[in-house]
This record gives sequence, C-alpha cells and structure tokens, in this order.
Amino acid sequence: MNIKQYLDSTYLKTASQAGISENENSRIVKTFVQEAIDEQFKLIMIRPEMVSIAKNMILNANSTVDVGTVIDFPKGISGLEFKLTQATKAIEDGAEDLDFVCNYQAFKDGDIDLVKYEILECTKLGLKNHKIVKWIIEVAALNHQQIIQLSALIKNLVISNFKEEQFKAVFVKSSTGFFQTENNLPNGATRETVILMLENAFPLPVKAAGGVRTYEEAVEMIRLGVKRIGTSAAKSIADGLVSDCDY
Repeated sequence: MNIKQYLDSTYLKTASQAGISENENSRIVKTFVQEAIDEQFKLIMIRPEMVSIAKNMILNANSTVDVGTVIDFPKGISGLEFKLTQATKAIEDGAEDLDFVCNYQAFKDGDIDLVKYEILECTKLGLKNHKIVKWIIEVAALNHQQIIQLSALIKNLVISNFKEEQFKAVFVKSSTGFFQTENNLPNGATRETVILMLENAFPLPVKAAGGVRTYEEAVEMIRLGVKRIGTSAAKSIADGLVSDCDY
C-alpha cells in the first residue's frame, strides 16, 4: 500500500519546546517541508507563522504538497475571535488545511453552546474559503463516553448546517500530541479511540494524529477507515521503519 497520500508530515514544536534557537527551529521546519516535497506526502503540517515560508517552497518546487496549520494550538481555549483571526491569516498565507483545537475543556465543563458556536463559525470560515477543516478533540483528555459525544456533536453540527458534498472536508482529529498524560498513558491516537471516532463521526472523515509509529500501524489505521494520519515520522513510516518519535 502506498500510504504517502494519507500522511500529514508534522512538525509543531516551538524553538523553546525544542530547546533550540529560532533560526535552528526554522531550519528544521524547512527540512520537513523539503522532505514532504521530495517524498510527495499529502501535506506538511506546521505552525501558523511558518505557513507562508512553506507555501513559497512548495510553489517554487512546483509540488502538489498541501500546507496545513494548527489553530488555537494546543489547548483550544483562546476563544472564537482568536480562532477566526488566526485562521484568516493562515488562509491568506496559503494554508489548505486548518486544524482547529476544539475547546474540549469547555465541553467537559458542560458549556456545550460555546463549543457548538465555535465549531460552527470556524467551519463556516474554512468551507467558505474552500479549505479542509479538522477538529482536534484531544482524545487523551476525554473518557470514552466524551469521545463518543464530542465526535457526534461535530458530526451533527456539520450535517445540520452544511451540504452533503462538504462533509468530506470536515474531519474529526484525535490529538495535538502535546497533552500531558499521567502514568505514561498514550496521548495520541489508539486503535480503541479511533474506532470510537469512526463510529460516531461518520460520515465525516477521521484523522489519527500521534501514536502511529510504524508502517503496519499506519496500514491498520487506514484499513479501519482513517483518511489522514498525522506524524512527525512520515518518512520512517513510509520506508517501513520503526519510529521513536513522540508524535
């Protein structure tokens, strides 16, 4: 199976998180972008401030790689205005995919109306501009019932407010890769959580982000029904190697 068109090659660390200089971190981002071009991955997923640089590299290479970025990352608590402003700038800079962090904490606290309103308005912005929208629900922060409920909430909002042909452009995505778990529990996609998402988000597509570290695991996710896989080890996975990356 050629899995490269399922892979969102991902680098989302800031310089401080990586413990390096801004210049060095920018160099790493550019290396990831060039690798995505060379390997013909589906997409390069980077932070918003690097979108225009990545887009220029891809255009100059006459490549078909898409550029994706994260919005209100990694906690999703900054509010609707912040999400819309950051997403609008990313669109202007050339991003094709907008991966919004859902305010899962508000969802857990029972503020469902806030969560619904943010999802609806941000999805409207993305679809109006013909972008792919993904909603990161942070499965490691939720119990199984909450995963079911939040996946279904996003699905029902999309079905109720958008056309059927747009459903394929709104994903439910598992994880940021930055959530701190206790007792070394997984903070990314697992087979169990992905099955819950697939069952309850359908007909919306699902992206498994984090936790996929081998070609075999990637194939298993695809066979389950996942349409995208987010990983910082896309080349290793595509080459059939085992990755020790944390995302």
